[in-house]
Amino acid sequence: MSEKVVRTPRRIAQGAREVAAWRHSFVGPVVPTAGATVALRPLEKGGFRLEGGFWGQRQLLNREVTIPHGITMLEEHGNLENLRMAAARKKGEYRLPLFRDSDVYKVLEAIGWERQHGLAPEQERFFASTAAVLASAQMSDGYLNSFYQVAEPDRRYADPAMGHELYCAGHLLQAAVAEARGPARRAVSAAGEAKHGGAVRGGDGRLWPTAVRVARHLLSAMGERPAFVPGHPQVEMALVEVFRTSGDAAYLELAGELAARRGHSRLEWSSFGPDYFQDDVQLEQAKEIRGHAVRALYLLGGAADLYSETGRPELLATCLGQWEDMVGAKTYLTGGVGSRQEGEAFGKAFELPPESAYCETCAAVASILWNWRMLLITGEARFAELMERTLYNGFLSGWGLDGKTFFYVNPLRSRGGVSRQPWFRCACCPPNIMRLVASLEHYVATGTAAGLQLHQFIPGTFRQGASGRVLAGRVETAYPYDGLLRLQIEEASPGNDEIAIRVPSWVSGAEVGLNGAGMEAQPGPDGYLHLRRDWQPGDELTVSFPIRARVVRPDPRIEDVAGCVAFERGPLVYCWEALGTAASTLEGIAVSARREYTLERRAQIASETVIELVRRGHRASPGVDGHWPYRDVPAAGPDGGVEEVELHAVPYYAWGNRGQGQMRVWVPEL
Repeated sequence: MSEKVVRTPRRIAQGAREVAAWRHSFVGPVVPTAGATVALRPLEKGGFRLEGGFWGQRQLLNREVTIPHGITMLEEHGNLENLRMAAARKKGEYRLPLFRDSDVYKVLEAIGWERQHGLAPEQERFFASTAAVLASAQMSDGYLNSFYQVAEPDRRYADPAMGHELYCAGHLLQAAVAEARGPARRAVSAAGEAKHGGAVRGGDGRLWPTAVRVARHLLSAMGERPAFVPGHPQVEMALVEVFRTSGDAAYLELAGELAARRGHSRLEWSSFGPDYFQDDVQLEQAKEIRGHAVRALYLLGGAADLYSETGRPELLATCLGQWEDMVGAKTYLTGGVGSRQEGEAFGKAFELPPESAYCETCAAVASILWNWRMLLITGEARFAELMERTLYNGFLSGWGLDGKTFFYVNPLRSRGGVSRQPWFRCACCPPNIMRLVASLEHYVATGTAAGLQLHQFIPGTFRQGASGRVLAGRVETAYPYDGLLRLQIEEASPGNDEIAIRVPSWVSGAEVGLNGAGMEAQPGPDGYLHLRRDWQPGDELTVSFPIRARVVRPDPRIEDVAGCVAFERGPLVYCWEALGTAASTLEGIAVSARREYTLERRAQIASETVIELVRRGHRASPGVDGHWPYRDVPAAGPDGGVEEVELHAVPYYAWGNRGQGQMRVWVPEL
């Protein structure tokens, strides 16, 4: 294996009982070990629980509508039949694309996280039956991939660039981790633990043994193929989490080895060269984010995990360098990334066209997952803020308000004719939505020996128990439409503890109160209010962020939207939609960026009550066919062929839920 891998990774803890006790205290998707290099840690035992509000309602929608819909689609589109053919050891008509197993695994992962909210009988039956099929389909050496078992049995690992074998395996491993960290359904025997790769927290072991056999197979298969580079990163994050779950450092070493193999220009496919696969530059030397967006972001998520467990400074340097390149020049206002339709890829700096923006929903998920890891490592608010921007805009726009229609691509302008779809032939995005929403409470808050850190503003209960101290209570808020947060303390150990609350960069003049009285507090250089006191049960802390509509202009280097403005309100990006407005078309409209009054009013879109922005605008009078579309500057004033119109803007996440109509985020400025 490569010499770049640290062969003596940091240990979880000393002693088997201590290892098990520590590992069983954390139940989220990302659980850095006790010796990891991180500034913040997830809350123990799932210490935040969503209760109602904007995201609590969506988590319920995911449970009751989206996941059941996904199960139906997996059956209708042949994903499950592919696996049944592999289990039966027979050939048949394989339903492409060849990575359809991964869609099944992501739905299983979503169910694994949903178990923490209570068992859903139909989902449990699906989980059990699918896990049984997977166990039957698995080969004697641990290999499991329905395409290569059914359609091309002689071509295992023959197509590193596009075969997706390790990508599928990674999603299976993450589904098994979700099962292992879920509520216990029956005890896992000591013999079973020894046989299947170490102790697990919960689950009944139906999926975990199959996944561990896959992981053990990868150790052997990749050792036999030292030049193999997985064309679609993802398995790196999964292997690190299997290491964190089982305590077996061989999985961490394999994750590091696979990351270290990149950069020798081995991967090419069709018109896509090594840069598309992040294989043109060695990972630790790359400072520019490039290529296929989802691949790039999953790889960086793995790099962040590897840094936290090995402490290699080069890995952190490449993460920070590529993050700054992405945020400074390659990210849309919505947090979406991937500007090129061809290759679903990042473009050049400031290449951010609104209409042809790709902004795949999966890329938004990958960005959130990476930024969470960077937040844990650094404790810096900028990563939590990008998570928020992406979560409310570039991610949420991909999920219809009915819970069962989706966007794969999330442009910032549409001339009409675009509609949400119930599923896709390449259906990677809908199950990605399911697994993120099912686990969302694990991305809200963290804890340290100092106290609690609140990164996202979601109603629910919290419990921080680091260092034997307890700080527990409740968060109430109507965010993102209202900026008032109310934290009620229900339990607190004697002595000083700190509550740190992120202050969004768009906030001017946050107001803080304690038990009805105002108090002075300013955010620190890390972007958080740090409030320390001897908290008492019954204390009520309030923080108010004034939320009002804002006008934003783009960097002049973003030439595709030069001379345009957009509107935001709180964390929400707004878009102008022709449906539901007096303007039948958005062609030729323009608005003033002056501080004129913007009406805010409640509106109904499908089942959703939103705050709509209403503003006066102007539209060029339509000319006849063949009319010269240019005018002299003096003729372009208010009397030069323009009419006044009333324009309506809705939150970007809600567009496209009333039918096929025109939409645009950026509008020319008068």
